[in-house]
Amino acid sequence: MFSISQKKCYGLQRVCRVWRIARSTIYARRQRRQPGAPELKKRGPRQIVDDVKLLEYIRHVLASSPFHGEGHRKVRAALRFGMYGISAFAVSEDRVLRVMRENSLLSAARSPWKPEKKHEGKITTDVPNKMWGTDMTSTVLTTGRQGYVFAVVDHCAQDCIGVHVSKSANRFEAAEPVRIAVETAFGKCEKDVAKGIALRHDCGSAYLSSHFQDEVEFLGLRTSPAFVREPECNGVVERFFLTLKEQLLWLRQFQSIEELRKAVVEFVKKYNSCWMVAKHDYRSPNQVREKFILKKAA
Repeated sequence: MFSISQKKCYGLQRVCRVWRIARSTIYARRQRRQPGAPELKKRGPRQIVDDVKLLEYIRHVLASSPFHGEGHRKVRAALRFGMYGISAFAVSEDRVLRVMRENSLLSAARSPWKPEKKHEGKITTDVPNKMWGTDMTSTVLTTGRQGYVFAVVDHCAQDCIGVHVSKSANRFEAAEPVRIAVETAFGKCEKDVAKGIALRHDCGSAYLSSHFQDEVEFLGLRTSPAFVREPECNGVVERFFLTLKEQLLWLRQFQSIEELRKAVVEFVKKYNSCWMVAKHDYRSPNQVREKFILKKAA
């Protein structure tokens, strides 16, 4: 073989050894380039029926079937066990699928029904008191009992405006931090005092109960349930709970509900005054809320 760059001839054995290919490959390629060489065919067993004949059989199977929307698997079964008697090795499932797809003969896909999603992609708000998020998390006391922490967090300032600690997680305990949040934001807790604010919550039994829904409606809040199996919809309060766990619940042990309550209340005060929110140029939640209050007053 002649090298154009080196302008030298090299033996075929040496070239094949350097290129790591078999000499038979070189001989086969030379033979295929010669005039009158036989056409290169696909390796493997020869097909009993070609694609044109197979398409004709497939159309006949679909036309003679008493049902509508037969898929490629049943069509292949009809070809194997029906009047044609085509061997399973001759017509594979992938081949039947390919031929039916190329000729638009596949059955319609059955997609599961999903409810319409009305939430927007953005869960945060541009001003405070437009949407609140509420949820519950738990921790284990040294006595082995569970302690439950309920919270309400604003979706703009991201401050915790309502927190409640209890030894149970029923519907009455779930409504308590909402009342605390309304009193914190408006100074009172009466009918329609928080009208216009959306309350984001998950689909837990406590939040879907008639007691919780009636309490929210009485205060004027508008419920905004998160999508099922999508906690990202309630991501603001979920992020607060992650901070609470990393900074308190996973670091300390508590002997009683009262001890847990005092620690959580103290942490919320420190969080609202000192935690830096990256979204608001690393201001604390209290600074963010104060900024909007001053801007509104001006």
